[in-house]
Amino acid sequence: MQNDMIDFLIRILQKESITPNECGIFDLIKAELSDFKVIALDKNGVKNIFLYKDFSPHKNPKFHLCFAGHIDVVPSGEGWSYPPFGGVIDDGVIYSRGVCDMKGGIASFVYAIKEVKSFSGILSILLTSDEEGDGIYGTKIMLEHLKNIDFLPDFALVAEPTSSKILGDVVKVGRRGSINGKLKIIGKQGHVAYPNKCINPVDLIAPLLPKLSNIALDSGDDNFLESRLIITNIKSGMGVVNVVPNDLEIMFNVRNNPLTTQESIKQYLDSVFYPLAYSLELKQSSYPFITESKILIESIKSAIRNIANIDCILDTSGGTSDARYFSSFGIDVIELGLLNDSIHAIDENSRIDDIIKLRDIFGDFIKRLESSVE
Repeated sequence: MQNDMIDFLIRILQKESITPNECGIFDLIKAELSDFKVIALDKNGVKNIFLYKDFSPHKNPKFHLCFAGHIDVVPSGEGWSYPPFGGVIDDGVIYSRGVCDMKGGIASFVYAIKEVKSFSGILSILLTSDEEGDGIYGTKIMLEHLKNIDFLPDFALVAEPTSSKILGDVVKVGRRGSINGKLKIIGKQGHVAYPNKCINPVDLIAPLLPKLSNIALDSGDDNFLESRLIITNIKSGMGVVNVVPNDLEIMFNVRNNPLTTQESIKQYLDSVFYPLAYSLELKQSSYPFITESKILIESIKSAIRNIANIDCILDTSGGTSDARYFSSFGIDVIELGLLNDSIHAIDENSRIDDIIKLRDIFGDFIKRLESSVE
């Protein structure tokens, strides 16, 4: 079984599934779980698949657990020591784009599920080919369909690479939201030789930057770090040296906890920029969430302790993931996967032992969750 899993992983790693390409990976997964029923849902070039099996006697499931993830990867880039889509193993380490983010996690939960012989509920897998991209027609679309047919899972585990230093040391139990902003300061264009006839927006913004750049908008709470305004781009002028610019544009992002909202950001910026002329655009691309299911969290903590012999940290840091969609549909969700130190980098890699151990953690987690659900 162990060698079969690694052979399967190599086959899916060799598929150049750069977003939103699926490259036949779903067929390989369906072949591994041939006794699972399949729902396929494709939209706007994005492919999504949902595989499920009701293990319960008399088709009276105790609960529904879904493992989820994405088969798409970011481009490989140049300078690899090994072929980026080769799945090469060297001294117990496998190198390939997407091995950590997150095909290694997929192989682990596919084979954890393959080993299940009896279960008192439904086990399922939800996969998309568009998580690294916009994510508009991926996991969210499939969950909408499952809601329409009254088949949403009770619990979900997304195999994002959450581990920091050793496998299993960090489990994500929530995520911050993400708010993108565009701020335009209005000045008055004119000749650089007559600055008294101009209003330079650079001069207007200069004394205010300390109130913007990396400013904490709240103090955080027991579950989340503080929300900070991070400037990502400042643009002004026409690229010439003799014209004072008419306006200045600042782009920024706030990874927000529940204490900071679009409205509170607007109120803060109003206080900073009054009485200057400016415009502001805000767009929330994801919302913060926290999972508080004791059954789910204790089951994964116990499984990690049993297999990896460590106590994990519950965390909400990092970027966004498709876990946010599960939460938005009222599904208790956690995230656990391989080490994230090489994700999106040249020579992305994982230890084979970690992939095997992750499979064992998932298998133990399934048993513990089943025994915990009344």
